Amino acid sequence: MRSRQSPKSFHVLRVRAPATTANLGPGFDCAAVALDLWNELEVRSGNEEPDLDHVGVRAFARLAGLEGRRFAWTSRIPRARGLGSSAAVIALGLVAAALLEHGRLDAAELFAEGLELEGHGDNLAAALLGGVCLTWGTELVRVADRPPAVPIAVIPEATVSTAASRAALPSTVTHADAVFTAGRATLLGAALAGGSAELFAEAIADRLHEPYRAESAPLLGAVRDSLPARALGATLSGSGPVVVVWAREEDAASCEAELTARFPSERVLRLGVTTFGAGPAPS
Repeated sequence: MRSRQSPKSFHVLRVRAPATTANLGPGFDCAAVALDLWNELEVRSGNEEPDLDHVGVRAFARLAGLEGRRFAWTSRIPRARGLGSSAAVIALGLVAAALLEHGRLDAAELFAEGLELEGHGDNLAAALLGGVCLTWGTELVRVADRPPAVPIAVIPEATVSTAASRAALPSTVTHADAVFTAGRATLLGAALAGGSAELFAEAIADRLHEPYRAESAPLLGAVRDSLPARALGATLSGSGPVVVVWAREEDAASCEAELTARFPSERVLRLGVTTFGAGPAPS
């Protein structure tokens, strides 16, 4: 944590950051899409004991001092479901601090800071930049405004710890599975950049992480077994347990209706994709 000067004078700042769905099948830890579902942070002048166990407060403290500031968090993104709630909170803290301290946002700098807290950058990149993002190491790029399909989330009540989900992954995979996933990941990049729904449908198959997460995210198999005929496919959102079904724009409403009927115990939500990343909340 860096030392900071006394806080600059201000009254209130409101920022927001979007939910994200990551991996998109074979893009493990490197592909994500920003969704039109938002968490917010309001920072006000005032004195309170900061909650240093809160990852958003720790993110803020990397760029600005905590003295004389009060934090109020609004959470709309379901937690521990695979929709990037922790990345959104980190983005909120970083963006609020950057705006208060410098009056500007530099996504590359914020991404580097956030990686120190998040550990993997796919959700964080999309939360900061909006749209469709790819990451490698400490680098990030937005490759498209939108994916070539509409995401429909099937959201169970169950939660999954990211740490527990990652613990289920093997330390090695077979050469055949590596080649399969590399081919699909390459195809995924082409589908996202070129806007091809047909290529996207072929690309979102995976053998690197989804098979090993089946036990903690059984909904994935259930959704795939009951996939609407006009859907392009389904992916595990991040570590799960949320499953995202992908459909063409013209088929999204009917696919959503079918999924709602087939999974009455889950929340089915057609989500918009946002081209906006974390930043000031609209008034």
